[in-house]
Amino acid sequence: MKILGSVVLPLVITAIVLFGLAKGVKIFDCFLEGAKEGLVTVKNILPSVVGLVVAVGMLKASGGLDIIVKLLSPLSGITGIPEEIMPLAVLNPISGGGALSMYELILKEHGPDSYLGRVSSVMMGATETTFYAIAIYFGSVGIKKSRHTVFAGLVADFTSFVASAWTVRLFFGS
Repeated sequence: MKILGSVVLPLVITAIVLFGLAKGVKIFDCFLEGAKEGLVTVKNILPSVVGLVVAVGMLKASGGLDIIVKLLSPLSGITGIPEEIMPLAVLNPISGGGALSMYELILKEHGPDSYLGRVSSVMMGATETTFYAIAIYFGSVGIKKSRHTVFAGLVADFTSFVASAWTVRLFFGS
């Protein structure tokens, strides 16, 4: 099975190149054109990504994350989301890297088989980095107004956070 996994990608690439040659396509010229389009896309999304990274860094360094978590702590009891996981829930829609480092801390402190470890694991798998995705996808095609996308994405994230806690409690108990 391991051999199959290491052979599939080279076989697919070879098949694409052979198909292109058979159709008379200038493969290297197409590759260069695609690379050029990729650089244009990077140029378009770079300001959004840099702004997002700076904002997350400022939020963490200023203590703003702690303030937001304290303000949202009453939701913990209502929704069933453990209070120790609230920083992960706050960071997850904003920054995948920030959420991953918070997730790592939860696993190191409480263990992967603990209730908190399981809830945070399900949460990481069930949610999206909403603001990052909007910055990348909308920025790559030049959309400036996100309209209802942010609200819908945050509602979906919140639903996933609550469902993560409830699902783990249902299957494993607390």
